[in-house]
Amino acid sequence: ESGVNGLITPCHEYKSFAIAAELNRSQLQSKFACEVIRFASACMNIRTNGTIHFGIMDSVEDTGWKHGQIVGIEVKEREYYVDALDYIEKCFSENVQEIARKCIHPPVFVEVISRDSQEQRFVVEVDIEPASSLVKNRFFEVYLPKYNEGSKKVTLTKDRALYQRLGAKSEPVKHNDVATFIQSLPDRDAQREKAELSSAEVHTEIPENLGRKLSILLNDGKRCMDDSLRYILVTNRCEKDNLNSINFLMHLNIFCVFDFDEDSSVSGLYSKYKEHHATRSYFLQDFSNESKTGNPSGQKHLCLFDQTSWIFCNGRSDFLGDEKPCDENTWIRTKKKYLKKAITRICDEILPKRSFIVLFLLLSPVQKPIVDTFHEFYTEMNGTEYIVCIAESRENYGKWANLAQASCSIETLEQCSVVGMKLSHVDAIIQTMLPSTAQPRHLPVSTRGLCTLPSLEEEKLFSLEILCADQCDDIKLDLLNEKEIQEIEQNFYRGRKIIWENFWLADKRRCGEIIEREACNDASKLLDDVLRGNYSVAKLKIFHHPGSGGSTIARQVLWKRRKELRCAVIKTSYPPATVCEHALRFRDYEEKEISHCLPVLLLIEDYDEDYLEEVRYELMDAVAATRKINSPRPYFVLLCCRRSNDPERLCKASPLDTVAVTHKLTDSEKNLFNTKLEKLRQKDVKPEFILTFVLMCEEFNGTYVRDFVEHILQDIDRTSRDTCLMRYVALLNFYVPNSYLSLSHCEAFLGLGVYTEGKARAYDFKSHLSEQARMIFIELRESTTYISSVRIIHCLVAKEILHQLSGNEPQSQLAMTLLQEKTLFENRFGQEEFKKFIRDLFIRRDKRSRGDNTDTLFSPFIEHVCKAEDCEKAIAVLKAAYELLGRDPFFAQQLARLHYKNEKFKDAEYWAGVAKSALPNDSFILDTEGQVYR
Repeated sequence: ESGVNGLITPCHEYKSFAIAAELNRSQLQSKFACEVIRFASACMNIRTNGTIHFGIMDSVEDTGWKHGQIVGIEVKEREYYVDALDYIEKCFSENVQEIARKCIHPPVFVEVISRDSQEQRFVVEVDIEPASSLVKNRFFEVYLPKYNEGSKKVTLTKDRALYQRLGAKSEPVKHNDVATFIQSLPDRDAQREKAELSSAEVHTEIPENLGRKLSILLNDGKRCMDDSLRYILVTNRCEKDNLNSINFLMHLNIFCVFDFDEDSSVSGLYSKYKEHHATRSYFLQDFSNESKTGNPSGQKHLCLFDQTSWIFCNGRSDFLGDEKPCDENTWIRTKKKYLKKAITRICDEILPKRSFIVLFLLLSPVQKPIVDTFHEFYTEMNGTEYIVCIAESRENYGKWANLAQASCSIETLEQCSVVGMKLSHVDAIIQTMLPSTAQPRHLPVSTRGLCTLPSLEEEKLFSLEILCADQCDDIKLDLLNEKEIQEIEQNFYRGRKIIWENFWLADKRRCGEIIEREACNDASKLLDDVLRGNYSVAKLKIFHHPGSGGSTIARQVLWKRRKELRCAVIKTSYPPATVCEHALRFRDYEEKEISHCLPVLLLIEDYDEDYLEEVRYELMDAVAATRKINSPRPYFVLLCCRRSNDPERLCKASPLDTVAVTHKLTDSEKNLFNTKLEKLRQKDVKPEFILTFVLMCEEFNGTYVRDFVEHILQDIDRTSRDTCLMRYVALLNFYVPNSYLSLSHCEAFLGLGVYTEGKARAYDFKSHLSEQARMIFIELRESTTYISSVRIIHCLVAKEILHQLSGNEPQSQLAMTLLQEKTLFENRFGQEEFKKFIRDLFIRRDKRSRGDNTDTLFSPFIEHVCKAEDCEKAIAVLKAAYELLGRDPFFAQQLARLHYKNEKFKDAEYWAGVAKSALPNDSFILDTEGQVYR
């Protein structure tokens, strides 16, 4: 029993009710109503929740019982107790009777289980909940019903009384204190409102690591299931929806099953299991020594288990072994006896100690017979060391635990139980421990377990490249030869963007470890800080010099967090609204409680700032609209990774959520890189095949890059088509960030025939390149567009190639020649991307806000031509691009700007007019026109 404790936590009052429960209906109801109404009015006046329990000892005067001991009462008719609350209308004032009805909940009958008795007894509970919206500004005086022995009638007390909770009792307010008590009601109302608001807040606890707990309980934490262990399954009714989530049972070494589902043989677990395994089926009475049903009995039971034995425990037979009809109580007692015989025979005669685990799989509401099974196994096995309980429903487990505590404490049961984990997650975790030829992919869940991500579900989230908890685990290492592993490793060190296989092979120690720059540790620490914040959508930014490893660091962060967060890469070719929709579905997928979902870590690379902000706002709006409960940690974290020529400046502008990655190595990083380089050389890897890594080791020293490119280009045929291709790609790669030439364009230019994406080639593209081109080109596949493409291994190498292969030819002439390559402009595959890169070459300006070194007036290429050649050459090449690219009005605008900056005002006026005629209301073009007149 307890007094007031924070108003929301209920106070408790006990009544043994042992004598009253045996009285006639009128006497019982008056006594029950008297106790409930006195307790309820006291709780309502104090504004506290409460529960009054009938069937729990409230007096130490009763010999043989202790205060608070659960005894239970015999309930002849439940209606007596329910109807007793009709006294509410007689005892409360008319103006508060409806309120009292809403605050006083109907009686709840909680069964009391005793191992030593089959008699059915209950604790009757009545809950009181005085919500502030109901009781505000009101007080509750009541009459109490009393049974008069003389008249044999129920009468009400003479006067109404005002009750309050004092300690663990309900006492009347003294007459002199009534006015003061009523005056204090507003204070109590305010306290109640505050308590309700506080209780409505979500206090998210760190979820228990149920995945690890399940692994340890079932398999001692080993990665693969122990084939020597046998399993005894005890289960109840399996709903049809759950049948697809228990596939793991088909792979466990099951010795026998105690099945408490009456329909199992028709549509339940048994019918599913026997499709996969040879199974013998029996009823409990088959374990009678006197059985005359034709089934094995006595010592012959040893042969029951030559196959998985399925024992139906809920079937009611009108004839037991002696063929005499029996009533229900006899059947219950006999079933319990046979259950004990079966369990004793298994544990004592058949299976050696510690060679098996008893698995209780609670799939539906629990009945007493399945708990009897637990008691018998607990007794035979001397504890719970080899007993495991799995229950998705906390309600089912709660009843199970309450009944099972006759054998052991609740704490002991919790140690051997996995509760609240979705059955599909249990299935996914156990499946990962089974030897399998085709492993499905899995995602982490909030219970620290796993759920399966089928291919069909993953395909629905097509705007995300999903990183699974077991990414790459489906790769068969024994089928990968050393040449393939070496190619994966060398592609990365040549300059290809890192792929998940690189991390996976390094973790498996099948290739060298991947160096972790100090910025990676910085990013991880910042991520920890971000995850402790309560923003709905948080940002973490990585700005990096081109080729300094920023993209690798971002992916390292994702790889390290893939088992504790849901991780994915955003494909920026899809609209923000689509990305947002998929991200929300990704977060909620297979989660039971939406408010406890894991945060989603989304990597977005080389993005446009407007696109990023649109994604962020879409996510924030969606969270606000669909998630009514505040979360103590972010729903989404956007890991924003972008190239910048001045990452340190951007980091200083926002130091709490930004990491800068530069070409400059710290002393410890230099040691790591040099050690790694030496190991690669010991493998006879030539420097030209790991050029990007070598450049990193040299901190992209300009002299080193120049000498290295000069060495590669020795004896190159400057007139060949692939050398010309190198110059075109170098021009784009140096001036246009993230640019490339599609493989289809390259093949068309080299005259290798038409290629359709997805169809196998009849030739190897690289074999048609010169040795020099093979060294400096890297073939990759865009994750956003899936276009196979070609670029030069690093933009600094592209710059040096552009310089060394140009000779005396100006870059304006190279660009003019590129614009005249009909093969490239007419090639249909990847044409949109190619024209975008050409457009950026001519009109995309550098901006410090984008991380560039300076703010330029024109594109870097046009500025180079103006400076290194003259403005006439720049105007000429810009005019040619204008004509070729469909007379784009923004090219006309740039021509107007180029003319007026060089004081060619009449020509500037003409081009401003051309641009305005196409887009008469565009503010940028109108501004240019104004600048011309100014």
